[in-house]
Amino acid sequence: MRAPLPDLGGAEWVEDIAPDRDILDGRPILVHFWSVGCGICHDVAERVAGWRERYGAQGLAFVAVHQPRSPQELDAVRVAADARGAMQIEHPCAIDSAHAIVDRFDNRFVPAYYLFDGSHELRHFQAGDKGYDRIESAIERVLEEARLAQV
Repeated sequence: MRAPLPDLGGAEWVEDIAPDRDILDGRPILVHFWSVGCGICHDVAERVAGWRERYGAQGLAFVAVHQPRSPQELDAVRVAADARGAMQIEHPCAIDSAHAIVDRFDNRFVPAYYLFDGSHELRHFQAGDKGYDRIESAIERVLEEARLAQV
């Protein structure tokens, strides 16, 4: 915990929309890793979209990272279509075919969720298909801290 947000460079971005550092500065961030071939990722896509709708309005920024797990998952056109389609990802989404971002996070799981506070320090990590209530609690706690810091 409290590790700094790794660099998000070195990947292709869906529709060339990379996260804007000026927009991210001072904002809590949820970075979520997913894969086009991951059934669990697709099963929980609606939940992540719901978080974006609910918590994005409260200042939480979202970044998605596609983590290919096989050569069949390297088709950037397929990944981009799935991101904007079934995965409901409307926020910046990296297609990390070379695992540049994946390696900086030392991430081994999809789905995986890394929550950073407004100082971009890691506050919560969750992987797999369980514990979504813990993620939501952590998001609410980080957002409350951000509100208190502004007062």
